Amino acid sequence: MKKMTVVCAALAAVLAFTGCSKSNVQINSIADLAGKKIGVQAGTTGEAWVQDNVQGVQLSSFKTGMDAALDLKNRAIDAVVLDELPAKAIVERNADLKIIHDPEFANNKEAYAIAVKKDNAKLLSSINKTIADMKANGDYEKLVNAFMPADGKVQIPAAEALNGNSVVKLGTNAAFPPFEYVEGKNIVGFDITMGQRIAKDAGMKLEVVDMAFDSLIPALQSGTIDFIAAGMSVNEERKKNVDFSETYFESEQVIIVRK
Repeated sequence: MKKMTVVCAALAAVLAFTGCSKSNVQINSIADLAGKKIGVQAGTTGEAWVQDNVQGVQLSSFKTGMDAALDLKNRAIDAVVLDELPAKAIVERNADLKIIHDPEFANNKEAYAIAVKKDNAKLLSSINKTIADMKANGDYEKLVNAFMPADGKVQIPAAEALNGNSVVKLGTNAAFPPFEYVEGKNIVGFDITMGQRIAKDAGMKLEVVDMAFDSLIPALQSGTIDFIAAGMSVNEERKKNVDFSETYFESEQVIIVRK
């Protein structure tokens, strides 16, 4: 027994989370995040919230939420702060992780909207009309049921047949299910199908441009893309740089931890 104790102690001194050593980190709420190693997706409101609200945080920003979750599984970080639905998709694929909800997040939900370049009133008006029409005729509800079904069985709608002489470019970050993600060789998701409807109503073809989330607004400002549909939350800082459509979904932040 004494020999085993010495071995464990030696291993613990070299690798804090291997051998007989175990992590004592316990996170059950926002209050427990102080001083911890937290992962976030770069450019998101989750990243901004952690920076502004968590004391003594050791923040790591990742290209995707899944990248952050992998570091969590490997014990390089203690928790991940991410939007609820993408977090659920991650946890469904990783049985050793779980989600923590906090009343502060639940009481301060975020509104998703589509972003266009400042003063692009024509495109903004067209997008708002499509959103309003979809909510009025039941297509919005069908889209919610397709990508966020109660039974968990996603039914990806058939792609819209798009015609037109011009192309409208949708910028997104295809690592944010169920809003945008890669299925086979295609980028699909709630926002992508809505983007197809926007293009169809405008009599245009749609091109989907995938890029890092924190590159989307600079790409919009430079004219590389025409609008952003990427589960993007409306906030005052972003409103300085883009114009937002009517909101189309509400979400909240959650905390992902190891079980």
